[in-house]
Amino acid sequence: MDPTLPLTNADVAVNSATVAYARTLAFFGQSAKFDISVPYGWLSGSAAFAGQPFEREVSGSGDPRLRVSYNFYGAPALSMKEFAAYQQDVIVGASFYVWAPLGQYDPSKLVNLGTNRWAYKVELGISKAIGPWTLELVPGATLFGDNTDFLGGHTRSQDPLYSVQAHVIYAFDSGIWMALDATYFTGGQTSVDGISDANRQSNSRVGVTAAMPIDSNNSIKFYATSGLSTRTGSDFSTFGLAWQYRWGGM
Repeated sequence: MDPTLPLTNADVAVNSATVAYARTLAFFGQSAKFDISVPYGWLSGSAAFAGQPFEREVSGSGDPRLRVSYNFYGAPALSMKEFAAYQQDVIVGASFYVWAPLGQYDPSKLVNLGTNRWAYKVELGISKAIGPWTLELVPGATLFGDNTDFLGGHTRSQDPLYSVQAHVIYAFDSGIWMALDATYFTGGQTSVDGISDANRQSNSRVGVTAAMPIDSNNSIKFYATSGLSTRTGSDFSTFGLAWQYRWGGM
């Protein structure tokens, strides 16, 4: 759910399944990646809007996401055999995301699975390996298009949202890795028909991630996150389990 929606006493559960495809490639001798993910969700719960209680139950697709990533320093494009002997030092890269407004959206409802607007995000990633440890820092900025059909024809706009992520990762000899994750984001104030809402975000979240290889092609990943400090709307927890299958590159 959009954390800037003007809801109170919200008790909402969202379950989702996501199908994603990723393709690694070489670009000017460095490693790059393209991926696309399409979520499908089931939302149910209750909240209050303008002092009035309401319930909502809906299912459908969310907005699909496309991403292009490029490592321009420290991560050359390698064959699978070369990659087995690769030792990371410092990697610097960037990514560009696009969310397309193709998800479920009902303009007469406040809560939806889609957003009915385009969104774009740029991130810069810095990664440093120290023995089995890897430290990562990822600043980013998200820009939003306008939703021109908000609650029956109103125009809802949103300021840029700025974020920074930090990850501390430990890799075991068995191939299992675990991470502690933290994110801080600020900005993102919305307005409806030019009238600003008092909902600027200044929130932080923490999480854990664990990944385990099954064989040379399959792995599973578990993740969980929770709000640490919240100014607007991000005081919630998430839990997820992902299965990944890799092929090619031999």
